[in-house]
Amino acid sequence: MARKGENIYKRKDGRWEGRYIKGRSENGKAIYGYVYASSYSDVKKKRHLAMNNVKSTLPVKHPKANAADQDSFNRLSNNWLSSIRSQIKESTYTKYNNILQSYLLPEFADASINSVTSSQIQKFCDSLLTHGGTSGEGLSPKTVADILSLIRSILRYAHIQGYRPSCTGKEVQIRQTTPDTVIIPLPAQEILCRYLYSHMSERSLGVLLCLFTGMRIGELCALKWEDFSFREKAIYVHRTMQRLQIQGTGNQKTMVIVTTPKSKCSIRTIPIPESLLQLICQEFPDRNGYVLAAMDEKYVEPRTMQNYFKYIQEECCLTPVNFHALRHTFATRCIELGFDVKSLSEILGHANVNITMNRYVHPSMELKQQNMQKLSGLLAVM
Repeated sequence: MARKGENIYKRKDGRWEGRYIKGRSENGKAIYGYVYASSYSDVKKKRHLAMNNVKSTLPVKHPKANAADQDSFNRLSNNWLSSIRSQIKESTYTKYNNILQSYLLPEFADASINSVTSSQIQKFCDSLLTHGGTSGEGLSPKTVADILSLIRSILRYAHIQGYRPSCTGKEVQIRQTTPDTVIIPLPAQEILCRYLYSHMSERSLGVLLCLFTGMRIGELCALKWEDFSFREKAIYVHRTMQRLQIQGTGNQKTMVIVTTPKSKCSIRTIPIPESLLQLICQEFPDRNGYVLAAMDEKYVEPRTMQNYFKYIQEECCLTPVNFHALRHTFATRCIELGFDVKSLSEILGHANVNITMNRYVHPSMELKQQNMQKLSGLLAVM
C-alpha cells in the first residue's frame, strides 16, 4: 500500500520502497531513483536524504527563478538554525540538527511555512508517539516534546522574518509524566562500595566520586587532578565531556569534546567527604591529567564509564540501574541524612531549589506518621 503523495510503498517482500526523481531525460521525462528500508520511517529518511543530494548537484538558479522556495519550511528551518548557532553550545546545535534531519525535514521540508497547520503538527506528533523511531514502537513523550519545541521555534522565527504562519505550534501539547527517580537501595549500595574498595582503580574511584558528590558522568570524565584542592578539601567542577556526531561525509562519525557544563549553575565547588579524601591521597598520590585515566590512557569517555558500571553491577549480582542513578542515590541519601536543601541544590548544580525539592524531597510514610502523631496532643481524652 502506498503512502499518498509520498511515493513510498510496502513491497511484497516486507520491505519499504521509496521513489524519487533523480534527473530528467533530454525530452523532460523523469528518471527515478529508489531507496529501500525495513520500516516506513527509515525509508522516508533515506528518500529525503537522496532528494537533498540531488538538489545539491543541480546548477544554482537565479534568485527570481527560486522565489517559490523562499517560504519553504526547509529553507526557513535551516536559516533559523544558522541564526542561533553562535548562541548555543555545539552539543545543542548537533541535537537540533539531528532533529531537523531525522524528523522535521522528512515531514515538512517541501511545505510552505504558511501552510503548516496545527492539525498537521498534531497528527505528526501523534504518529511519532505511536510508531516513531527506528523500532517503530514510538518515541518517548520527552523526545516528541523536544521535536515540537523546535517546530515552535521555527514558526516563531518565520513570524519575525515577516511570514504569517497559520499557527504557532503552541496549540499542540504533549502530555509528559515525570519518570520515577531510580536510586540504589542501601544494602546494594553497601555491596557496591565494598567491591569498589577491594578493586580500587581510577574507574572505581570515579564511581565512588559520583556516589558521594553527585557529579554527572560528563563532569566526572572531564575532571582533572588539578581540579582537586586538597587543602580546601573540595573539587572544582567546570568542564564536561561528550561524544558528538560530526557533520560531513568522512569515515569519522563522532568525536569526543570537552566543554563548559550545561549551565552556569553547573560550574561549582563540591566539598569532598573526609573518608573519600583520605582514600584518594592514599591510593592516587602525585597524579596529573584526567582523574579516570590510567597511566596508559589519555582520557575515559562517558560510555566507557557506563559500560564499567554495568560490568561491576553484574559482578556484584545487583539489579542493574543506569549510571545517573548514582547521582539520584547521592541526593536521596543527603535528604535522608537531613542535609540543608539549599546546600544540596548548589552541590548538585541545580538552577534553583525547586528542582531539588520536586525531584528528591519526598517524605517517607514513617515520617508522615511521626508528624501526624504530633496532633495527638490536641485530642481531648476523657
